[in-house]
Amino acid sequence: MKIEIDQKSFALMIDYEQIKKRLRLIGIQLNVAYDGRIPVFVGVLNGCFMFMADLMKEVHIASEVCFVKLASYDGDQRNEKIKHLLGLNQNLKGREVVIVEDIIDTGNTLRETIACVKEHEPASIAVCTLLLKSEALEYDFEEIAYVGFEIENAFVIGYGLDYKGLGRNLKDIYKAI
Repeated sequence: MKIEIDQKSFALMIDYEQIKKRLRLIGIQLNVAYDGRIPVFVGVLNGCFMFMADLMKEVHIASEVCFVKLASYDGDQRNEKIKHLLGLNQNLKGREVVIVEDIIDTGNTLRETIACVKEHEPASIAVCTLLLKSEALEYDFEEIAYVGFEIENAFVIGYGLDYKGLGRNLKDIYKAI
């Protein structure tokens, strides 16, 4: 299947059924890893909203949810400078924190998010991401613990990911062609 958004073409990469299956598995891993504890899931907006909503339906342990908003893209171009748009407003001191990302490519946004969370002195930090572009990664992260799909270094949209603000509502994930 092929779609067009703002004169840019995209082809189907991962369908929603695959996403749902992978989320069930990640949910099981999180339930086992945090059994008997109350983690705080920190979603990185805007892209994580669909992933986090569906993921939290698979998490059956007591937990809390909050969000941060950072920006590193301008349309389909990565910016080196991360803009803080909405900060953390929850007490994380001594808490188990799971950062929920839609996608990790260079790692710039994740590095900034981890630094922001570390300022709050959590007991631990783990990262759960729907997509990981290993080829594009510029940093090593010991915190990456849960990965939905490892993908090629392609520009992707859908399931919360956008191109110029469009395409977030698509239930499948598409790559630029």
